[in-house]
Formats: sequence, structure tokens, C-alpha cells
Amino acid sequence: MKALVKHARGPGNVDILDVPEPPCPDDRVRVQIGFCGVCGTDIHVLHDTFRNYPPVILGHEFSGTVVEIGRNVRGVCVGERIAGLGATAVACGQCQYCLSGNFMFCLHRRGMGHGVDGALTRYVILRPDQLYRVPDHLSMEEAAMSEPLAAAVHAVIELTHTRLGDVALISGPGPIGLLCLKLLAAEGIKTIVVGVDGDELRLDAARRIGAADAINLKERSLSDVICEHTDRRGFDVAFECAGHPNSVSGCVEALRPMGKYTQVGICGRDVQFPIDQLFYKQLTLQGSICYTAKTWDRMINILAQGRIRLNDLISTTLPISEWRRAFDLCMERRALKVLMYPE
Repeated sequence: MKALVKHARGPGNVDILDVPEPPCPDDRVRVQIGFCGVCGTDIHVLHDTFRNYPPVILGHEFSGTVVEIGRNVRGVCVGERIAGLGATAVACGQCQYCLSGNFMFCLHRRGMGHGVDGALTRYVILRPDQLYRVPDHLSMEEAAMSEPLAAAVHAVIELTHTRLGDVALISGPGPIGLLCLKLLAAEGIKTIVVGVDGDELRLDAARRIGAADAINLKERSLSDVICEHTDRRGFDVAFECAGHPNSVSGCVEALRPMGKYTQVGICGRDVQFPIDQLFYKQLTLQGSICYTAKTWDRMINILAQGRIRLNDLISTTLPISEWRRAFDLCMERRALKVLMYPE
């Protein structure tokens, strides 16, 4: 079968290769991939700015259909439509982080798409606990966005604890930023989204899906935004989703005293920012990395209730043979969410 493989260490070294179809062990399930999203992590793996273990098949945001069940597996049926939790592909299951559900911090953890083979191919092998059945009304394309939606749920709902009456700032209108916006809008939180030149397509999308305002900071200054939308006092919460040094410092400066800052994007490099602002404003600064298994339960419930739809964020679907075009669309910000499918 064809797969998009990081075949050697270093920048680049990614290509479509022929790989064997994986066998299905007695305690596993074989899933035929429907769609797999292109994530910023995939691009970091391409550039070798995110830890990876080549040779490895890329891709970790995926939907699919169960096509084979190991003889020892119970409670799973052939034909079920699923989204896959790829981040727990390898974990010890015994450390304090695994036992508390915070598996992301397990020292032995490896996720699909960088640590073990991922979903930019035709078939993957999963444990039953990695399968999440998707609601019947959800398309397979939308189901492929379950993983990034779970990351947004973790950042917005489980960690930051926004309240009705807050004014929120999202810096970076990429797919994760727009998913955070969808959740904040569903909660009735006034949310301002900011970007820079090149983000016009995504800022337009932010306006359509519930932003109170979507602003190009090359056209209006951040100080003007603070004055206009917070009466000069500053934002209550800020979600940094761009992974850029200027965005980091901008979010810190835009917060009111005792405001809350959540780092959602990956910068992939060291960043300098005005740390004294943390002291003088007594800010709460935290990171949000991925999710827990409980997050996925909540995320599936959100999708099942139908208040959040994801189809309006999917702008492009391409076969994996066109991966260079798909990655370029993401890197050049000429798309919202790009999905790929096996051939």
C-alpha cells in the first residue's frame, strides 16, 4: 500500500513509498482510513522541528471504518465508523500520568504519525480503546477533525475556564484557532480573532463562524483592538494559536491584570517575551498539550449534540499522492483545513 513516510532524520526526507499492509493481531483492530487531516505537527516533522522516529508514516488526525477484528477483541463490529485516538499508540499504562489519564506526559509515550506509523496510508492497526464511534449525522470528513477538536476542547473548556461576560482573544486563525473560536462562540463568549497578512481567508472564516471581530494586525494595531473591544482594560483570556514569537508577546501584552494566557500553538523554537508582564499583571500562564481520554469522551458528546459542526472548516481534500500541494496550502495559509485520503 502507498504511504507518506518520513524515511530518514533531518529536514525533508518525506515521500510516498510502498509499504506492506500491517497484519491484524488477535487483540487489535484493522481500520481502513477514510480521511486524514494535515496538522502543524506533520509540517514540523517534515522540517524536523518535532521529535520523530523514522522510518514512520505521517498522520494522526483521522477517521476510518473497521474492516477486521482480532479474535480476542470484544465490543467492536466490522463496518463501524470511528475516529482514532492516535496519541496513545504507545504508553506504559503504569506511571502516575497514565494512571491519572494524563498520558501525554508518559516518558514512554509515542504517538501515531511521528513516534509510530500513522494514518496517511490505507490501513492502520489500533487497540479497541483507541476507537471512538462517531455520530451517525457526522460525515467521515468531519470525523477526521475529531483529534484537533479534542485539543481545542482541552484548551478552551477543560483548562481555561472561560465565563459568560469574558472577552477572549485568539491569536492565529489557523484550524486550531478556528476550532477554539467555535467552542467559545457556542458558549456565548465574545471572541476577537487576530492574524496578519496572508490570513485573509481564515479571518473571513472567523467572521462567518462567530467571531465578534476578525482583525489583520497589519491594518489595525493591537492597542486599537484592546481599546475598541475591552474599553482599554485588556482581554480576560488569550489563546495563542499561531506559534509565533510576535503572537506570544502580543497576547501577553493584550491581557488585563489577572488575565489568563493559554499556549495552544507549537512555536518549534525558543521565544523571548516580556516576562515582567507576568509579574506586574499577575497573569496566569499555562500550556495546553493535546487532551486526555476524558476529553475525547466530552468531544464526542459535543459532536453528538450537534451544536458544533465542522464541515465549514474543511476547504480542501486531496489524495495522499498530492501531499506536497496539501502541505504547501497549509504552510502558505491558503486553506482552512486540508484533508487527504488514500488511493
